[in-house]
Amino acid sequence: MSEQHFDTIQVRGGYNSSEHNYSVNVPIYQSAAFDLGSVERGLRLFSYEETGNIYTRIGNPTTAVLEQRIAALDKATGAVALASGMAAISNTIFALASGGGRILASPRLYGGSFDSFTQVYPDFGIEIDFAEEADDPTSFARLIRPDTKAIFVETISNPNALVTDIEALAEIAHTHGIPLVVDNTFATPFLFRPFEHGADIVIYSATKQLSGHGNVIAGIVLENGKFNWGNGKFPNFEKKLYTLRDANNVNRSILEVFPEFPFTARIRSTFLNYLGAALGPFDAYLALIGLETLSERVTKQVSNAEKLVKFLEARKEVVWVSHPSAQNSVSKELAAKYLPNGGGSVLTFGFNGTDEQIEKFINAVKIFSFHANVGDSRSLIINSPQTTHGELTQKELHLAGILPDTIRISAGLEDIQDLTADLSQAFAIAFA
Repeated sequence: MSEQHFDTIQVRGGYNSSEHNYSVNVPIYQSAAFDLGSVERGLRLFSYEETGNIYTRIGNPTTAVLEQRIAALDKATGAVALASGMAAISNTIFALASGGGRILASPRLYGGSFDSFTQVYPDFGIEIDFAEEADDPTSFARLIRPDTKAIFVETISNPNALVTDIEALAEIAHTHGIPLVVDNTFATPFLFRPFEHGADIVIYSATKQLSGHGNVIAGIVLENGKFNWGNGKFPNFEKKLYTLRDANNVNRSILEVFPEFPFTARIRSTFLNYLGAALGPFDAYLALIGLETLSERVTKQVSNAEKLVKFLEARKEVVWVSHPSAQNSVSKELAAKYLPNGGGSVLTFGFNGTDEQIEKFINAVKIFSFHANVGDSRSLIINSPQTTHGELTQKELHLAGILPDTIRISAGLEDIQDLTADLSQAFAIAFA
């Protein structure tokens, strides 16, 4: 059979019913541990001579289907699911730079990512550098140092939906022997596959569009198996470890044991194993259910987002609109190159009024939900500078390009006429 297409993979990828008692639906393996079968098999499992389940903290059959399905959608060689998107980011950073090093990041990041970069990782000996001009790849190149371990960016930035030049940054990263890490949460593999454009590691908050119903917290890290982790910059991948010893007690390295997916294997065998940010099987099951309708949901959300952009651009209460489809978007060229199926479901706009009027506006919406999530089947609205990015200093907000009048919308699946009517009545109340 020829290679399966996206819609088929999102429904069936990574699952063979014959391996699960012929269950049509992916079973929930609600078990903490799994029988080792025999002393001999236990030895093979613990020495990585045989693949199988030992303990759900490290791996679970339900979670494995989720990992394999998303890996198939992104054309990845390895995947590891974690308890949240933030866990996916933290485990990635630790796998890259534990023991000391620097991460070079775009300032256009989710507020939680930005905060953790400035407030948490330096306490672990990991320093973060932010490029001052996110639209200029050379601003990244200028900041690369001998101990820089990776470049970290978002495909479509949170909150302003600006598009990153992935290929240009991949070339810069590879010139210096470091990987490009891409948070592809806003785009999803339906709109963009970072590996096809030079990325080495892809991260998702599966809480968002991948699951799509606001009912699960989950994250995932993917790799394409192409980056050379043995280039001398990442000694932890070459180090012989007692924890990876074979059945004859010979210590081995990550690269020796897991040559096709060393990065995700390092996360699973070290950080997931010992720090424990495991995704539960029921949450994996919920994420799988949501994933089955990914392309249908994102198509409708993109359509609604583009219509909301046009609606907002025509309103006198709006100063500016930021989305790849917006008339004055600085991302039009990159969006045409990377996002032919649409620029995502998230947009921002500048509210032409006072802080008090912003409060009245948000309090007045009836269909839009006021909470801190995106990619939900429900349309969401939030004042980003005071909430999702509220811990950033004024200097950091300026660096990230987030203005005080910013309001973020995540377009859901409702009828567009109801959404525009809701915003219209909220504007009327705010400016009464």
